[in-house]
Amino acid sequence: MAEAKRTLVDEPNLERLLGLESSKIGFYSEVKQKIQELEAANLELRIKTGELQAVFDAISDSVVIYDHRGCVQHRNRVSPQLFPTETTIGRCCKTLFHPDRDRSPDCPVELALSGQNAQVSFCLADRMGNDRYFDVTATPIEDANEETRALVFIRNVTDKRLNELQLLQAEKLSSIGLLAAGVAHEINNPLTSVAGYSEALLRRFRDDKALADDPRLRDFKNYLGVIIRESYRCKGIIDSLLSFSRKSEGAVGLVDINEILGEVLELVRHRARNERIEIRELLQLNLPMVKGDASGLRQVFLNLTMNALQSIEGPGMIEIATAEHEDRTVSATISDNGCGISPAMMEQIWDPFFTTKEPGKGIGLGLSVTYNIIKMHGGKVFVESRHGEGSKFTVRLPICQP
Repeated sequence: MAEAKRTLVDEPNLERLLGLESSKIGFYSEVKQKIQELEAANLELRIKTGELQAVFDAISDSVVIYDHRGCVQHRNRVSPQLFPTETTIGRCCKTLFHPDRDRSPDCPVELALSGQNAQVSFCLADRMGNDRYFDVTATPIEDANEETRALVFIRNVTDKRLNELQLLQAEKLSSIGLLAAGVAHEINNPLTSVAGYSEALLRRFRDDKALADDPRLRDFKNYLGVIIRESYRCKGIIDSLLSFSRKSEGAVGLVDINEILGEVLELVRHRARNERIEIRELLQLNLPMVKGDASGLRQVFLNLTMNALQSIEGPGMIEIATAEHEDRTVSATISDNGCGISPAMMEQIWDPFFTTKEPGKGIGLGLSVTYNIIKMHGGKVFVESRHGEGSKFTVRLPICQP
């Protein structure tokens, strides 16, 4: 039987072999630990990236990052809602900020890429042709590879800008109203004297038979009657003008719609007469009162009546009617046979600053103000119109409950 061969391992060789094995075990253990650390770091990075993306998308403004060439690199979810095509990935900044020229000294992206912080405003028309206003803040981003990018915040300030324009226009109208009130007061005083002395002379004609029988003064009695009548008509117009110029304090009380319409007609009747426009009144007698702000409702019916007058070129007719309805509301309808409103514009007529009038004849606030006032009174306003045939605006307000 053969004897088994044995290999003798001395102590140095044993230590070398054991050290090698130990080194391998340590190497694999270290690699495993590094892999675990990298996986943990990668997971944390994905979590942080998700958090940052959520914050990026949660910003209510449009946020766009442009690369060093001025092309869109990233955008948040709001950007395509405001600018569907202008902020698509890879589009140049000129598409949004200066589409009519290659470069612009006011471009916020170009300013940021040059290392400057920029704050600008610009206006852009939407697909319907309505102007939209935006404020832009652009900040440069320095990269590790020394290539500058631009971080751009774009805020839609259309409503704010329209409110500012509306307040500015309201201030102008207020100044005009104060001026008109002062002039009206100055006219009212001598007019009162004219009417008073005319009445005194008329009483003398009635009391003094010699004057009444004098053939030379035969027509004077009629003349004085005309002076008195026209003086009081002028006073009625002035009183209506003072009512409109008086600042509304939002006081709510019982309002007679027929009376309000009468005051409005006193102001516009002279213009209708000059332009050969007939005004037909179909006012229901004993119309129930409504609860509201008389000054605001005057503004409503003045706006609607003036719109009707301005829509008619040449001779025409305006019909103003009031009625009571079974649903405990009263209505005031103002219809005309003017130019009418095209179907494409019907949905825009309530928008602030939308107007179909020629420049200088209106700024497009009348119907917007009318809609808001009626809404505050709990009422509704309806419009029917055929282009080239005329329009009919109907205001319905709730009757004051006893």
